Amino acid sequence: MKTFDLDGRIAGWRGPVLAALLTLIAGLPGLLLLPPLDRDESRFAQATSQMLESGDYVDIRYQDEPRWKKPVGIYWMQALAAGLTSDVEDREIAPYRIPSLLGAMLAAWAVAWAGSAMLGGRVGFFGGAIMGATFLLSTEAGIAKTDAMLCGATTLAMAALARIYMATKAGERPIRPHKLLFWIGIGLSILIKGPIGFLVVALAIIALSIWDRNIKWLYRLGWGWGLPLVALMVGPWAIAITIATDGGFWREAIGGDLAPKIAGAHESHSGFPGMYLLLAPLLFFPSTLLLPAAVSTGWSRRAEPAIRFLVCWLVPGWLMFELAPTKLWHYTLPTFGALALLAAAALAQPIGKVSRITGAVLGAFAALLIIGITVYGLTVYGTSTAQTWAALTVVMALAAGAMGGFLLLNRAPVAALVASLAFGIVAHAALSGTIRQLRPLAIAPQLEKALEAADLHPRQGRTPGPVAITGFHEPSFVFLTGRDTDLTDAQGAAEALAEGRPAIVEGRDADAFRAAAARLGVSGRAVGTVNGYNYSAGDPVSLTVYAPPPRNGNGNGAAPVGVE
Repeated sequence: MKTFDLDGRIAGWRGPVLAALLTLIAGLPGLLLLPPLDRDESRFAQATSQMLESGDYVDIRYQDEPRWKKPVGIYWMQALAAGLTSDVEDREIAPYRIPSLLGAMLAAWAVAWAGSAMLGGRVGFFGGAIMGATFLLSTEAGIAKTDAMLCGATTLAMAALARIYMATKAGERPIRPHKLLFWIGIGLSILIKGPIGFLVVALAIIALSIWDRNIKWLYRLGWGWGLPLVALMVGPWAIAITIATDGGFWREAIGGDLAPKIAGAHESHSGFPGMYLLLAPLLFFPSTLLLPAAVSTGWSRRAEPAIRFLVCWLVPGWLMFELAPTKLWHYTLPTFGALALLAAAALAQPIGKVSRITGAVLGAFAALLIIGITVYGLTVYGTSTAQTWAALTVVMALAAGAMGGFLLLNRAPVAALVASLAFGIVAHAALSGTIRQLRPLAIAPQLEKALEAADLHPRQGRTPGPVAITGFHEPSFVFLTGRDTDLTDAQGAAEALAEGRPAIVEGRDADAFRAAAARLGVSGRAVGTVNGYNYSAGDPVSLTVYAPPPRNGNGNGAAPVGVE
């Protein structure tokens, strides 16, 4: 009887490719199931759709406002993906998420590719699998913004740097393709999110050089052609945006976005030093059970060049994010590749009792957190259709924590990891399905359905647009109804009805809207109401959709606004 030859199945190029495919499986449910999210995702997608509509691929706009906060890289990638796979008029969010999924796959591939050279094919594959299945990366893989692709570009640069570093340690000459990938990763990271990826790489280089007391290996990076390559990647757009905005982009991006994040908690995104450490068990799930072993491996084997590189990749970058006053849960993602490889490296040697017990406890704790979040969401916002998805999430998360912990405690760490990954990936997919069914949170899609049911949606062509809306001014609604969506107040909503356009009025504006409609002598009819919870603002909302009066008068059942 043949035994399963894992090492043969993941040898060479197969391990990195399998890790990337696992990431595809983990990230695809979120990409397909989640509605457009507020606020960042829908802002990115709407700005990209306006690029496609206008043909202006330099000056980034959200409606009529400049969006000069991030470089253009992710918008170009989203425009290419959406242009190839859909029509901009469809207002489907999934095509705009494709670059994020590809970025996550690139990150997992790069981790496995570097790990196989540093620590062997088995460690490399498991490192890539751990990376791709983490709840943090597989979640970002289904959201149309910068973070998954930034992780992919930064991880690619660090993986190539690892191959260069290990070659110089072995007395070999680094090969040009590795240098090329390093500089491409740097250039992409800058085009996507400015200096963030570069800082992670630079801190790792500085830490390694200090620890080794040697900077000679840096001469092998190909500076003479690498820096011009980065300049060639970034420079043309940098020049074009400077000319197009008369330097306004740089004033806003640096002075209005980057500097406030360094100086204080920007846009109320505050936190405390150590926040990411506390979040790690949840964000690293389902491989949480290996976190203590990863830390132990990093300390006990720090004399090994490969482990030293991973420590220098992880610790300085992580500390940078911990010390920054502005904090969001995904900021540490570019360092997760090092953590994943340290966890995989721990499998190569027996794991101590303390690490096994602590890992099992942390894994169970993370599973219980996911279960608690799921049950809370179902209880507060759920409908009957969400129960099946929620039950599957609970069962799979519990299985990942319990089965993984049991096998780890019984000295079967590889089996523990495989079980945790399998159950955890299914739990993440089921969680995406659960979130999709929490309809009170999906306000914009419900409003879109109400407009379509009443033949009021602008793309149906039966009623002139744009739609006017009060109160709920979230980007998800703008994305679904188009650039010209009128984000207004009660007076503006009444004026929209007078112009023959549909209006949506939030409950708190109802009295002012009726008064304005009475002053204008406009009548209309309520054709639907959407009740929900605006999670971006933290407020419950009740939105009534009003159809304008028919153009031939006040017939066809139209009643004055406010009259039942």
